[in-house]
Amino acid sequence: MPTIHFARAVHESPFHGGLRQAFMRVLITGIAVFLAIAIVPGLEANSFGAGLAAVLVLTFLNLILRPILFLLTLPLIVFTLGLFLVVLNALLLDLTAYLVKGFTVSGFWPSVGGALVISLVTTVLNSWTVDRRIPPDLHEEPRRPPKIINPD
Repeated sequence: MPTIHFARAVHESPFHGGLRQAFMRVLITGIAVFLAIAIVPGLEANSFGAGLAAVLVLTFLNLILRPILFLLTLPLIVFTLGLFLVVLNALLLDLTAYLVKGFTVSGFWPSVGGALVISLVTTVLNSWTVDRRIPPDLHEEPRRPPKIINPD
């Protein structure tokens, strides 16, 4: 009977991958945020430093706070067939605007539009930069047959 693994590897976590993975995550989020600022009216960064701070804060919030909010809102996500994830991302973008001086979101709909752009861009860029190395073999040790204690 095949075993079921809930992750690609037993040792994987959001923190796995070291400095290269962390840098790629920040870079991809940065490209997505600056593209959203350029495309979506209502998202503004007063300076490059404010945009960079927004990228770092949003990356941190996505790494730490998003999994917690995902678990708390899981019934809504299932009920809306995943559409509530856009609202969740918009709330994280609003929280980023609240925390970073010089980065503003001028309402709910610009926040939703920015969240959609950021989600789409990060999905596309992550699919292009995924690590295509062959994962290590996760073969289990062969098990011995069960010992029959009371044969008839």
